[in-house]
Amino acid sequence: MNASDEARDGLLAAAVRLREGGRQEEARTRLVELSARYPDDAEVAYQTAWAHDVLGLEAEAVPFYERALDGTGAPALSTEDRRGALLGLGSTYRVLGRYEQAVATLRRGTEEFPDDGALRAFLAMALFNTGDHHESARLLLNLLAATSDDPYVRRYRPAIEHYARDLNETV
Repeated sequence: MNASDEARDGLLAAAVRLREGGRQEEARTRLVELSARYPDDAEVAYQTAWAHDVLGLEAEAVPFYERALDGTGAPALSTEDRRGALLGLGSTYRVLGRYEQAVATLRRGTEEFPDDGALRAFLAMALFNTGDHHESARLLLNLLAATSDDPYVRRYRPAIEHYARDLNETV
């Protein structure tokens, strides 16, 4: 690691601590500066997107999320940061009314991280927004059946999963 990498790491860590410490605006300012200094750095772009998102600046977060996920940034995102960036971008697209982009991004996330219930829940919301209520309900019912600690849900898990496959099924 060279001195430039150490400086970048220190500045990034300090900005993240500011965000985590409730000083979001100061963190955002620092991260925007850092992003300008390291435009091809996926991790800096992701943290900058996050800083915008927590301040309700979703439209401003999008290009940073997209840059973080475009695959050309070095260093690449860690697995957990990639998971967070896919969820963040998909959720942000949904909040901005860009429902088709939200669905595409969140589907990509659920394909890469099929065990992530949050990605599936946000995908269900985006599907609801596109009018795909059947798939939205199916996803949520399967998530409920798979993750609920409610003893009654657990008792009826096979039935819930069966009917989730086709909510219109009758005898």
